[in-house]
Amino acid sequence: MTTPNLVSKHPQMGTTIFTVMSALAAESGAVNLGQGFPDFECDPALVNQVTAAMQAGLNQYPPMTGVQPLREAVAQKIQALYGHAYNANTEITVTAGATQAILTIMLAVVHPGDEVIVLEPCYDSYVPNIDMAGGVVVRVPLTPGTFRPDFDKIQAAITPQTRAILINSPHNPSGMVWRHEDMLKLEEILAPTSILLISDEVYEHMVYAPLQHCSACSYAGLVERAFVVSSFGKSFHVTGWKVGTVAAPAALSAEFRKVHQFNVFTVNTPVQHGLANYMKNPTPYLTLPAFYQRKRDLFRAGLAHTPFKMLPGEGTYFQCVDISELSVPEKNDGEAAFCKWLTREVGVAAIPMSAFYGNGFDQNVIRFCFAKEDRTLNTALERLSRL
Repeated sequence: MTTPNLVSKHPQMGTTIFTVMSALAAESGAVNLGQGFPDFECDPALVNQVTAAMQAGLNQYPPMTGVQPLREAVAQKIQALYGHAYNANTEITVTAGATQAILTIMLAVVHPGDEVIVLEPCYDSYVPNIDMAGGVVVRVPLTPGTFRPDFDKIQAAITPQTRAILINSPHNPSGMVWRHEDMLKLEEILAPTSILLISDEVYEHMVYAPLQHCSACSYAGLVERAFVVSSFGKSFHVTGWKVGTVAAPAALSAEFRKVHQFNVFTVNTPVQHGLANYMKNPTPYLTLPAFYQRKRDLFRAGLAHTPFKMLPGEGTYFQCVDISELSVPEKNDGEAAFCKWLTREVGVAAIPMSAFYGNGFDQNVIRFCFAKEDRTLNTALERLSRL
């Protein structure tokens, strides 16, 4: 018997750049500042809460929407920080991470042929998610260099077929943060339409002074049309747990849950209970901006002694740099080739910004992740200083 010949449904989809660069880093013995995950442990108190839940016998299926204490904790946090009161029963859903959340949103609301606006550069799962839902991707570039939203271009991209717009602040990969006036302008543009908003806010607790996170939850004209996506993995240093949430009005949540119940059904029970108990103390996420700002400042101070030109680091745990002024021939072959050379020859892995564009737009910018122990960052900086 031979394996049947399979015609790929997704012939354009390949292996993610994160997988490629992490594998190259491991092969080369490089410091991996490419993929966005911490190399330090989470708070032992959080692990203890999850362990206690397991030992208490909370190991069977939870409700499809998520355990009640966690949904209530999330609703309380949103109201305290952003001023909007969600109903924990009908408007908060626990997901298997933000990536699953965004795919499920697309499958729930995007009909074949519907247009979805994405702002490039964008996280690499957005476009495949829209494709899998049968939607049409409409790419609108953020302003090169600053990565600020260009509202004239956003306005021009809206058509009668536009079903949704996906925004991300703080922004991966650039670290740019949307301002209050940006959210007001988006609110104004969307007001006369029935366009849905998908707001990816997984880095909400990584916005650096004097800026503040502007959540879609805080704007009356946005929250009524928005799916707001958050991530415990990012906030509590547990990216491997893959737990997130979607907050949305009851009618939108009902449609979301129709799909959610059949693609994952539900999420790890003891982890949910552990997170709910851990969230009784808001200090961990309230102090997270200062925690990461110190790491950002340490990394930027070291980069100041290299030929890299730093872009603003307003939020997330990513720092982008311009490689234009480096006197190495490898930069002339493009960002991706430079990142591979940097990994193999210098021993530091980074991600090319071009990987976040559909057309591979190359602007001599690469991205580092500074969610690492100080010794990891110092090792990377020592190697980069040789350039």
